[in-house]
Amino acid sequence: MTDFPTLASDFYGFENALADHEKEALLALRLDAESQLKPLVNDAWDKAEFPREIVDVLHRHPLFGQLWGETRTGEYSALYGGWSALELARIDASVATYVGVQNGLAMGSIGVNGSAEQKAHWLPKLASGEVIGAFGLTEPLSGSDAAQGLRTTATPDGDGWVLNGAKRWIGNATFSDITIIWAKSTVDGQVKGFIVPTDAPGYTATKIERKQSLRIVQNADITLENVRLDAAHKLEKAESFRNTAAVLRLTRADVAWAAVGTAIGAYEAAVAYTKERVQFGKPIAHHQLIQDLLSRSLMNITASIAMCTKVSQMQDAGTQRDEHASMAKAYCTTAMRETVAMCREALGGNGIVLDYDVARFHADAEALYSYEGTREMNSLIVGRAITGVSAFV
Repeated sequence: MTDFPTLASDFYGFENALADHEKEALLALRLDAESQLKPLVNDAWDKAEFPREIVDVLHRHPLFGQLWGETRTGEYSALYGGWSALELARIDASVATYVGVQNGLAMGSIGVNGSAEQKAHWLPKLASGEVIGAFGLTEPLSGSDAAQGLRTTATPDGDGWVLNGAKRWIGNATFSDITIIWAKSTVDGQVKGFIVPTDAPGYTATKIERKQSLRIVQNADITLENVRLDAAHKLEKAESFRNTAAVLRLTRADVAWAAVGTAIGAYEAAVAYTKERVQFGKPIAHHQLIQDLLSRSLMNITASIAMCTKVSQMQDAGTQRDEHASMAKAYCTTAMRETVAMCREALGGNGIVLDYDVARFHADAEALYSYEGTREMNSLIVGRAITGVSAFV
């Protein structure tokens, strides 16, 4: 595809590393995102609502299941998956988060840890959007210490299991059909994974209100009161937190990509604004201090794309390790945070008004900075790789 129009914010043309069919798919996604999703997001963000019509738009594209043989519709690389996350996040970070939860966390849990029967049953339905998934790991009293601090319990009961506990910050969970719940076995103390239908007796999801970041994402508090599941709902290969971590390793790099997209969304809005806003007799893009803010933003974006590109290529080659994804997530979210702040500064007072888009990206960046591993936790994963010793506790 020789005439592929790379983004102006892809200053070094990293998109050209994609295969031709991936470029075509990415361009189709870009056009749909700009024409059908972008007009919805500011009002949805303001109302803290999830516009369900975006589900149909998103599931028309090869965004779901590209890593899993049961749902594969062509040879789409992890690099394409990363660019897809970037494209969606440059429109809205919440939209990218929906895909990350559905494809990466919910489908990933089943794709990595499910039996052949579980994968064959659930993955095609999740890929098509017939079934919406969520991922329940974080708890009210357990976030970064999930490996050791889970309080939700799973107790064997005849030929099944009984779950009790609570989860918090669970994206998609107010409208999901299933939620992957991670719970600690009362028998061996190890973390197990379960496919929990959200209509199961004892399962309750309550929307978290008054958020100031990722307002379109419907995060929920979940309570599990004697939720009984048959054996078919336990993920066959999910026997310890290492199995949970294997899912997070796949998705963490896409969060880094989404962070770059969030920075690009703010940057593109700032560039457009500075070409139109007149002060001191000319558009503010003519002023040195504004150009400095924009050029520094583009430097952050370019360095982040380079890191993400390499990490995704390593995933495609089967050489990516935890510390590689963690370094990308830590660096790119930190660079994103600095970038959206500079873009907000370029808009002056209008930088806090939703109509100019930058305010939304600025607020949403705070959630991406924290979820799927804080900067500090990811830094310690890298530090462990550097030194050979763990400093977590």
